[in-house]
Amino acid sequence: MFRKLTSLFKKRRSPGNPQLEMLRDNLDNLPEITIPDGYELRSYQPGDETAWCVIMEGNVGQNWTVEKCREKIIEDSRFLPENLIFITHGGNPVASVCAWRKPIEDRTVGQVHMVAALESHRGNGLGHLLNAAVLHRIRSLGFQQADLKTDEWRLAAISSYITADFHPRHTHESHPERWKQVYKELGLPESDT
Repeated sequence: MFRKLTSLFKKRRSPGNPQLEMLRDNLDNLPEITIPDGYELRSYQPGDETAWCVIMEGNVGQNWTVEKCREKIIEDSRFLPENLIFITHGGNPVASVCAWRKPIEDRTVGQVHMVAALESHRGNGLGHLLNAAVLHRIRSLGFQQADLKTDEWRLAAISSYITADFHPRHTHESHPERWKQVYKELGLPESDT
């Protein structure tokens, strides 16, 4: 179902609009970290850049290289190895998320950043696991809230974020109408937006 809707959104998306935004008002009552059979959870290890690029490619941007990964993530002053979380299967990284902060001095709102899973592993509850793991990490870093950016065509991810108690933020004039359409496609009541 989500793949069909994804292609519809890609065709209708207006160029130049900023990403949609979501906020989790507090870090109380976080979802449990439940790891599906056959998977493991771990943080970044040196040499993970190639696997990270494979996971991100086409899911979060394109043309990822090890050099670009190092520039955008690893060498950024906000990066901490324990904040880049991987889900592995058979020892190989198949999904990833990063606990991030926008400005380095912001200690209130932690950001859920660069969330993706290999298509061959979708539908196994990895989105819920990524959300739970990163939210627990963000709380352990002392943040009080969490936010994220996403695109309307990422319906499965948005559904997972809603389940993790994120709600839409309207920070651009295009957001209310776009969120209204997302909730309609997800079969959720309009009043929740």
